[in-house]
Amino acid sequence: MINFEEELKKFYPSLEIEDAEDALYRKNLTDIADLVVDIVKEVKEEEE
Repeated sequence: MINFEEELKKFYPSLEIEDAEDALYRKNLTDIADLVVDIVKEVKEEEE
C-alpha cells in the first residue's frame, strides 16, 4: 500500500514549472474577457 505521507515528503516541484509561473505572472496577458470589453468599447465608439 502507498504511504501518502512518505510520498509527499519526497515531492519537490519542478523548477521548470516555477520558472514558467514566474514568467506568466510577470506578464500582463490579455484574456477573452479583456478582448470582449475592448470590442464592446470599439462598437460603442463607432455608434457615436
